[in-house]
Formats: sequence, C-alpha cells, structure tokens
Amino acid sequence: MSHAALDPATLLLAVVLAFLANDLWRVLGVLFSARIDEDSGLFAWVRMVATALVAALVAKLLLYPAGELALAPLWLRLAAVSCGVVGYAVARRSLAAGILAGEIALIGGVWALGA
Repeated sequence: MSHAALDPATLLLAVVLAFLANDLWRVLGVLFSARIDEDSGLFAWVRMVATALVAALVAKLLLYPAGELALAPLWLRLAAVSCGVVGYAVARRSLAAGILAGEIALIGGVWALGA
C-alpha cells in the first residue's frame, strides 16, 4: 500500500475539495439568507419542491425498501409512519418527536415479529 495518500498536500487538497463541494453552498446560503423574502413566490416554490422531494423519498422507502428495511412488512412500515405523524402532531410539530415515534414503532414491530 502506498503512503502517497497520507501526503499533507493530498490531504489538504481533499479537505479543500470537500469544502467546495459541500460547505461553500452553506456559507453562501448564510450570507444571502438575510436578503431572502420568506413570503416571496420563489421561496414558497423552493419550499414546496423540497417538501415534495422528502415525500417522494419517504414513499420510495415505504413502497420499495432496500436492505434490512425490506424485512419489515408493508403494514408495519405504514404503521410506523402513522405513529411518526401522530408523534409529530402530539408534540406540537416536533420533527424529532415524530422521527423518534416512527423509529420506536418500526423497531418495536420488527422485534415483536422476530424478523
């Protein structure tokens, strides 16, 4: 195995490229966020597109799961999402509470089924 990957210049280049690929956009977002009107049509559209993408990802995971999630039956996956929605609503729109409730339901259901 070559030690070229441990070269400080290579490591610095990797960090800079990783920053440019990821964190640069976050920094620009922070810099420009003060100028964004949250009530604008464009911002509403961006919010709706982001919500639709998350909904599509959840639907894909529910209907066409991969890996270990495929061991859980569809009814259990749907019940876990329902528990998550209820947890979210009961905890006054707390995303963390919704995720936790859904995870507990899914993990508990899989454990109870012995899958």
